[in-house]
Amino acid sequence: MKPIAQAPPDPPPLLAFGAHPDDIEFGCGGIIARETDCGRQAHFVICSRGESATRGTPAIRTAEARRAAALLGATVEFIQLDGDANLEVKASHAVRLAAIIRRKRPGIVLAPSLAENQHPDHPRLGHLVRDAARLARYGGVATLRTGSAHAIGLLLFYSVTPEAEHPGALPVLIDISEPRVVASWTAAMEAHASQLSTRKYVEMQLARARVYGLRAGVEYAQPLYPNDPLVLSSLAPLTRGARSF
Repeated sequence: MKPIAQAPPDPPPLLAFGAHPDDIEFGCGGIIARETDCGRQAHFVICSRGESATRGTPAIRTAEARRAAALLGATVEFIQLDGDANLEVKASHAVRLAAIIRRKRPGIVLAPSLAENQHPDHPRLGHLVRDAARLARYGGVATLRTGSAHAIGLLLFYSVTPEAEHPGALPVLIDISEPRVVASWTAAMEAHASQLSTRKYVEMQLARARVYGLRAGVEYAQPLYPNDPLVLSSLAPLTRGARSF
């Protein structure tokens, strides 16, 4: 089996925020599996227990999310903000998320995209995480006294559905083609059994990843959208683009 290229020694943790128990797995689970397979620590913060869902009780969905995180090699915590389908963009919420960023001290943060045509909790959480990432690095925030200031390296947005992809924006495509990565991701999505009875969510996400993979000349890929321009120390990490000229 061809080994996966390894991440730098002891890379800083990856912190992923989700509005609901299955958002991270469906939106960027393959990327999480890819990173943990390379030795990076990953932690999920889920901001509701899916209590407004048509199917699955909060207890069931919490258990599914814990199992899915374990399958991806990640740890997970749940926090209560305004509840499923009631999330509001509030300064107090941003401060609370900033405290988590300070506690976990990630290098990269993942959050739902800001596109409006999706579950309303998703873009609202994306805005909150973006605000929190800024607040986490300000040492003088009076309402944020827990932990020392921390500046993340990069904020990236993931899209749970095709409609949530950033229109007109070129994504960063992450190659997740390694079979064990795809298998871990698939198992994590299937762990959310309560949500799979009405729509073929797993098939849809695998098909999306396959299309992005075909676009990039690999088997499977998932897109991420940077909040800010990427800064590289040289051209060395840039090997190719998705287009075959």
